[in-house]
Amino acid sequence: MLDLQSIREAIQPINAQVVEEARQRQLQLTKPAGSLGRLEEIALQLAGITGQVKPPRLQKAVVVMAADHGVTAEGVSAYPAEVTPQMVLNFLAGGAAINALSKQAQAEVVVVDIGVASELSDQRLISRKIRWGTANMARGAAMTHEEALQAIAVGYEIVTRLAESGTNVVATGEMGIGNTTAASALTAALLGRDVAEVTGRGTGINDQQLAQKIRIIEQALATNQPDRSDPLDVLAKVGGLEIAGLVGVILGAAERKMAVVIDGFISGAAALVAVTYCPTSRDYLFAGHISVERGHRLIVEALALEPLLDLHLRLGEGTGAVLAFHLLDAALATHNGMSTFGEAGVSEKEG
Repeated sequence: MLDLQSIREAIQPINAQVVEEARQRQLQLTKPAGSLGRLEEIALQLAGITGQVKPPRLQKAVVVMAADHGVTAEGVSAYPAEVTPQMVLNFLAGGAAINALSKQAQAEVVVVDIGVASELSDQRLISRKIRWGTANMARGAAMTHEEALQAIAVGYEIVTRLAESGTNVVATGEMGIGNTTAASALTAALLGRDVAEVTGRGTGINDQQLAQKIRIIEQALATNQPDRSDPLDVLAKVGGLEIAGLVGVILGAAERKMAVVIDGFISGAAALVAVTYCPTSRDYLFAGHISVERGHRLIVEALALEPLLDLHLRLGEGTGAVLAFHLLDAALATHNGMSTFGEAGVSEKEG
């Protein structure tokens, strides 16, 4: 079993000395100080993460965790559960939005079956099925504590393998009909917010379905009584297998000093669990974008992250995070590639 305590203790803050050295380099580049705005901030964070004043070229991957949710039996989604395996096959065939955007960003797409409630057989798929979807959290715990830990271990294994192959930045992606219901329950429990405040329309449900979704989440929280002080208890009782897998990705990446670009609401819920469990892991996170899902904004605020993009996205899959890869590339291109005033023979600001 994965030793989460040891992993938490191994995750160190990013290198403050290197951040300062990178800041001094920024001050010498041929531009007014601070004129590249957030691109400069991104470069400084990447320097601190990697421990290098001039961070290396990004080798990118997006991990798409796929799993089903028993709570879909309660009518909380506009789409049937059958869509989850269908979309997994679409990812593998290269026909989804995440495939198109990852190709453009030169990022590897890694698809993981961590809990799809169907038999999937494809050599391109990483099969790590913990169980055939979670149980219906409206009637009892979504999964056992042990299953949640197993799912975290899967994410940790995947990101460790990526790191060993040279990947140094990872985006978090997911697929699972019903997963905004789990994300809303996690967010309400961990932030102490009313369910209606954190619950949105997910796949595009109508007013009646939204009211049902809120009622079911309230029922799940009342039934399971998750312990807000124990994020792993909350995760097991009202979370999802793909969310738990992404917790493992985040913690494993932070341990290995890799940057993590989180996507939307589902990925945000995973980040909330990870940072609640290990606050230092926040140092390694970038918020790729802000989702139209109302709960996502509350998560980003709670984590004190500033989204890189606001494109009104609500697809998931890791799409917003992969789009943000371009900004990380641009930050490093300017930070590493620009000349200093001295190198270019350009006069510096007087006074």
